[in-house]
Amino acid sequence: MFRSSVTHLQRASCVFIVGGHITPFVGKGSKLFIDKKHPDFGKKQNMTLEEILATTVQRTMENTGLKGKEDVVDHVVVGNFLGALFSNQGHLGPAAIGSLTYGQTGVKNPLMYKPALRVEGACASGGLAVMTAANALKAGSADIALAVGVEVQTTASARVGGDYLARAADYRRQRKLDDFTFPCLFAKRMKYIVEHKHFTMEDTARVAAKAYANGNKNPLAHMHTRKMTFEECNGEDPSNVKFLGNETYKEYLRMSDCSQVSDGGAGVVLANEEGLKKIGLSPNDSRLVEIKSIACASSSLYEDPEDACCMFTSRQAAQKALSMANVKPSDLNVAEVHDCFTIAELLMYEALGIAEYGHAKDLIRNGDTTLEGRIPVNTGGGLLAFGHPVGATGVKQIMEVYRQMKGQCEAYQMKKIPALGATLNMGGDDKTAVSTVLQNI
Repeated sequence: MFRSSVTHLQRASCVFIVGGHITPFVGKGSKLFIDKKHPDFGKKQNMTLEEILATTVQRTMENTGLKGKEDVVDHVVVGNFLGALFSNQGHLGPAAIGSLTYGQTGVKNPLMYKPALRVEGACASGGLAVMTAANALKAGSADIALAVGVEVQTTASARVGGDYLARAADYRRQRKLDDFTFPCLFAKRMKYIVEHKHFTMEDTARVAAKAYANGNKNPLAHMHTRKMTFEECNGEDPSNVKFLGNETYKEYLRMSDCSQVSDGGAGVVLANEEGLKKIGLSPNDSRLVEIKSIACASSSLYEDPEDACCMFTSRQAAQKALSMANVKPSDLNVAEVHDCFTIAELLMYEALGIAEYGHAKDLIRNGDTTLEGRIPVNTGGGLLAFGHPVGATGVKQIMEVYRQMKGQCEAYQMKKIPALGATLNMGGDDKTAVSTVLQNI
């Protein structure tokens, strides 16, 4: 006779991060990436989507002390944008279940038959995965959840990949802008920004130089070994080309203004108070970080912003998250924001509220967002230098704040352990945004 193993859970309010894992982010320019110039070319291959997902799931379980106890996980959520195109693989919820015993035979899988799903919101897919998992804990449908983000993008040429990624835009209307649709969309923003004197190309070069300086201290970063000075980011390096084909916008974007096309994964285990009891932790355990709030906002894919100097959707998500947590922007000690392009990082300062409208340039000019600054932003290099495996980014952002709060960042560790942090993860050209406020325990 069949007997259900389902337990009846109670609605909860507090959600905690127990821990997680970030894989190295790799791709062109990374010493770990196997291309034709690599000594292992022809002998070894880069990791597949399935292999990165399996590594992420397994290491997340190990790092949180749940190896051998995985059956306590009630819910699994995967953030991924384009697995079906870059890797010919969709249906990644069940893939995450199988990841626990990937490559093994005759081994019982304790995640079997647990609810698992994939969520997609372009570059905000990772943030949505964490939000979906957190909401399950708050609703009482789960006590412990695993959220994973993963992406492989190096399986296609730059132009084919650019076409795939353009599906995060209004494809029918915006694909024709350029072979590289998203760089062109942000160059279009930059043209408007420069014309309205919101900030300058020198300011975006400062953002890039900061990102590379941080990434050089981060062994997981895609651009860990690639150094870029401010002068090189400002166009004095011959390799720092303006590559767009659209002559109207070409002058407004350099290679160093762009995030990396990376492969990688990140995972996090979340628990409510009942979940903590199941794994022998109390809410004041020093290994934990509390998610004080998590909020999402979306806007119409078919409309352009009335003011390209403002990330309206990201601002809405950030304001919601801050309000829910009863936190002011000035209370924050660290932030991870979505710097898909240098332009975006500056606009994210204003969306998050750490700079007033028109004054993001002051923060980057004064060094306020450097590792040693008043409010360090993207301490591990951000999307520009750490890398941007699209589905993993939102999870990685949250884990980066967690790691700073637990003193785990080594060479790029902030001098003072942060008490409050925020993340702001964006999908498309500011069409989906997920923001969190995190508090150290």
